Amino acid sequence: MTQPSPASLLTVAERTPLITNDAVILGILIVLLSLVFATESSSRAIFRGFYRFVPGLLLCYFLPGLLGSFGVIDAENSELYFVASRYLLPASLVLLTLSLDLPAIWRLGPKILVMFATGTLGVMIGGPIALLACSVFAPDLLGGAGPDAVWRGMTTVAGSWIGGGANQAAMKEVFGAGDAVFSIWIAVDVLVANLWLAVLLYGAGIAKRIDAYTGADTRAIEELKLKVGTYQAENARIASSNDLFSILGIGFGATALAHAGADRLAPWISQSYPGLAKFSLTSGFFWLIVISSALGVLASLTPLRRLEAAGASRIGSVFLYILVATIGMNMNLLAVVDRPVLFVIGFVWISVHALLMLGMAKLIKAPFFFVAVGSQANIGGAASAPVVASAFHPVLAPVGVMMAVLGYVVGTYGAWLCGLVLQAIAT
Repeated sequence: MTQPSPASLLTVAERTPLITNDAVILGILIVLLSLVFATESSSRAIFRGFYRFVPGLLLCYFLPGLLGSFGVIDAENSELYFVASRYLLPASLVLLTLSLDLPAIWRLGPKILVMFATGTLGVMIGGPIALLACSVFAPDLLGGAGPDAVWRGMTTVAGSWIGGGANQAAMKEVFGAGDAVFSIWIAVDVLVANLWLAVLLYGAGIAKRIDAYTGADTRAIEELKLKVGTYQAENARIASSNDLFSILGIGFGATALAHAGADRLAPWISQSYPGLAKFSLTSGFFWLIVISSALGVLASLTPLRRLEAAGASRIGSVFLYILVATIGMNMNLLAVVDRPVLFVIGFVWISVHALLMLGMAKLIKAPFFFVAVGSQANIGGAASAPVVASAFHPVLAPVGVMMAVLGYVVGTYGAWLCGLVLQAIAT
């Protein structure tokens, strides 16, 4: 009897997924996430050595991606991504934005905000520059009005690199990126972003030498340590049942309001001003994300922001990681081999961002800590910005969170503008 080839086995696996029940798939995804977090926080040497080179966030994308790519789970017909993107995503945005403290961020000093803004600008212009540069050698990158056009996939990376996974999912829906191109760009996003993360972590180890070279004034870093340490000591508490229900009420209550507003705004604009469709203003999902983000910002200006001390952003992060897993299971890892030029675009893109960040740091004599946190608040978001910040000092991790929250706020808007430029270039 002739044995089937690996390729034919893969084809069969793709046609007949082993698991098609969404309840079972959801359970598997959450178990995978729990294993990643448990092993990443383990004190065992084998895990510490592994996660020194493989970031946990990478596994949260790739483990579900492996299950989907090899036909273990039925990612194509699953409704989990739809549920996560419509219900958990806006609630996550609200809870992550709830901790936004605009006065506190301002008191951190203008340089860290300048570095954050430079990072955002680097992503916004880096994408179009990378697309134009690579199209000189691969003209087929331009053009295409279908859902699998390269530029549509790039808009999702812009959302991820300015804000985070929530903004990435928003751009997928707003610009109509197809699953095929989206899966490839997820791989580009995760691999390139984590390579840059490794560079920043290495830079944290030699930050004193870098600051000496640039002539940066690092006294502000010591002030940050004192401010953040005091805030943690004064506000941290164990969440009560009332706290948890309040957090869920805010998150899903704002989600309900955002859905109600989007259900009315999008059709009205579509009927009254159809020409605005090219700006995505007729998209219900666009308004869902915009309204939920705005409600989060408004809530952060009220006493509700005190719920952050009870873990509002942690619950928001749980929702976000479930979304990440549902995105990851749609990732076709084998498709990356077919489009290596997209990785070239990704490297050019991140290089523009890096050069702008380093150039601005030299110009304004910003400490490398500001460079690293300002960059990772864009590129990595709340999942990895605290990691970079704590590499300088553990007490600085919340600074990374605050800057990443700012990224969530501007991520949708910055990525949307970048997407419009990409669309104009490609079409």
